[in-house]
Amino acid sequence: MRLLERIFDLAIIGGGVNGCGIARDAVGRGNTVFLCEMNDLASGTSSWSTKLVHGGLRYLEYYEFRLVREALIEREILWGIAPHIIRPLRFVLPHHAGLRPAWLLRLGLFLYDHIGGRHLLPATRSVDLKRDEVGKPLIPNRYSRAFEYSDCFVDDARLVVLNARDAADKGAEIRTRTRATEIRQADGVWTVSMLNTLTGERSQVRAKALVNAGGPWVEDVLGRGAGVNAKAKVRLVQGSHIVVKKLYDHDRAYMFQNADGRIIFVIPYQDDFTLIGTTDRDYDGDPAKVKATAEEIEYLCKAASEYLAKPVTPEDVVWTYSGVRPLYDDGASEAKAATRDYVFELDTPGGSPLLSIYGGKITTYRRLAEEALERLSPYLRSAKAREGWTGKWPLPGGDMNVSDIDGLIVELQRGYPFLGHEHARRLARAYGTRAIKLLGDAKSAADLGQAFGATLTEREVRYLMANEWAVTAEDIVWRRSKLGLRLSADEIAALDDWIRAHAMPQSPLLEAGGRS
Repeated sequence: MRLLERIFDLAIIGGGVNGCGIARDAVGRGNTVFLCEMNDLASGTSSWSTKLVHGGLRYLEYYEFRLVREALIEREILWGIAPHIIRPLRFVLPHHAGLRPAWLLRLGLFLYDHIGGRHLLPATRSVDLKRDEVGKPLIPNRYSRAFEYSDCFVDDARLVVLNARDAADKGAEIRTRTRATEIRQADGVWTVSMLNTLTGERSQVRAKALVNAGGPWVEDVLGRGAGVNAKAKVRLVQGSHIVVKKLYDHDRAYMFQNADGRIIFVIPYQDDFTLIGTTDRDYDGDPAKVKATAEEIEYLCKAASEYLAKPVTPEDVVWTYSGVRPLYDDGASEAKAATRDYVFELDTPGGSPLLSIYGGKITTYRRLAEEALERLSPYLRSAKAREGWTGKWPLPGGDMNVSDIDGLIVELQRGYPFLGHEHARRLARAYGTRAIKLLGDAKSAADLGQAFGATLTEREVRYLMANEWAVTAEDIVWRRSKLGLRLSADEIAALDDWIRAHAMPQSPLLEAGGRS
């Protein structure tokens, strides 16, 4: 068994948004950081969200004012550091007679506009659905008025990878496909035993402090020998989504209220599709095996069809995905009412800190990371230095103004005239300014190497393997991109074959996170 000789300041178990966010913040404050993830980055909850950076309008009903305010503040901060993968989105909330009264919706949206320090996003407006284009996809004469408000769309899996990339650029060691099999502490140091699930190699790492960001597996990690009896409990809540062909032509999303008190979102997705979600139901089982059930698919279709002139049926569904949210168990009777706030549990068996994370949401991951490091500050060096830096420093590729994405697309087409507009647009939105690094000195389409379909080329695949820890076709077509919606099963299989034939051996540099 190989033992990494140095003792890290901080080791993190879990490569979701919380783990990678903490790694980025901690290394930027001058700490030495190690992170291991048993599968691919963002392969769990963090890639199965509704793809929103939002305050959570409905959480106001549960008096979660602090959580909503914090999330609303984060909205524009995250947009500012990652304008390539985060963009503003307007939401239409129709008034449904017999459900929440119009005055309550208006009051909620007034609070939503004002408690979070909104500066750049446009304010709420009233909409006459009989005259405005957003009323056209809805059932005629059933809904006459609505409110339109602002939130943001995010490429959730890329948000995770870019946090990991920035952490690695600053010196953190990121190991994917590396499962923590045992955690022990002695003499003020944690030892994490690990198994590389690809090679079978076993290794160990030592650290002064340990973060358990296992998400749905947070209790499982604690059961691997920590010597800690967790007081907090995790509540696993399943959220499923469906994707159908594009339902309407305008660029707004909808928030639909249901008679059961829940809401669903209907969101323009990947240009040619519409995303509908989510469900909220308690889950009991292996989080790795969660799948959208026929009942959930039917529920989402029925909920959307309550509003849309053209009903949505299960036969229209081209893709489904489902994730398990690891919420803090606050004893709420229904999954929809369980808190989305995050909770920390700090244990110091033998004097060595172990911080376990329960709950959280994509929007508040950066604040969660700051607060985690505040909790660990007595045990870390430089914990206060550069505090708050992650909200000012752009994520990789995000070093541009929030309004510059169209300018970057033009720049890519000017520098690489062989790129079609849609190809340039996709690269700009995925990689931001690093698209130029990806394309390099290419002078023609042939220079990009083999074409795998849907504008995916050999050069992009090699970039993802060398810089973003991609190992399989699934990593590339469902997490680094959503090209799986456009590629056939045969094309994806051909990509996997190519990767197996050209897989780059993990050099120490790549293993340590690489350098870009």
